[in-house]
Amino acid sequence: MIFSSIHTKDDFKNYPAAVQRAIEYLKNNDFTKMETGVYEIEGKLMYAQVFDAETEPLEARKPEYHEKYLDVQFLVTGREKLGFTPDTGNYEVAERYDERDLIFVKDVENEGFITSTPGCFCVFFPTDIHRPQVADGEPMKVRKVVVKVSVELLK
Repeated sequence: MIFSSIHTKDDFKNYPAAVQRAIEYLKNNDFTKMETGVYEIEGKLMYAQVFDAETEPLEARKPEYHEKYLDVQFLVTGREKLGFTPDTGNYEVAERYDERDLIFVKDVENEGFITSTPGCFCVFFPTDIHRPQVADGEPMKVRKVVVKVSVELLK
């Protein structure tokens, strides 16, 4: 997992090349003016999902992970907490949607939380279980972008 901001002085050169390209996309677009939807960056290998959502109490959000894509989750507006923990391989699958590369797990242990504000991004690799859109206090509307990066681009 990587947590940072597009506003840092970091040039991101130590990140995998595909993640660098995803961050450049985030830095070079004004998502407050874009319509919600899916935007191809490198075809199906890298694409962005722009959406509006409501944060929810922790209990309402399910921990999840992906096998074929990593997530670069970027907060445009609002504030959210993100839960995270390593995938130990011991978690029971609650729901699985192969066509969406989305696997929810029942319960996790040793979950940490970070607070994301506009400009922050978090890279979740397939070995990272994460719980997005957790309310930091009262629930609120947020605009997010999730850049999906195929693990094929990391080879």
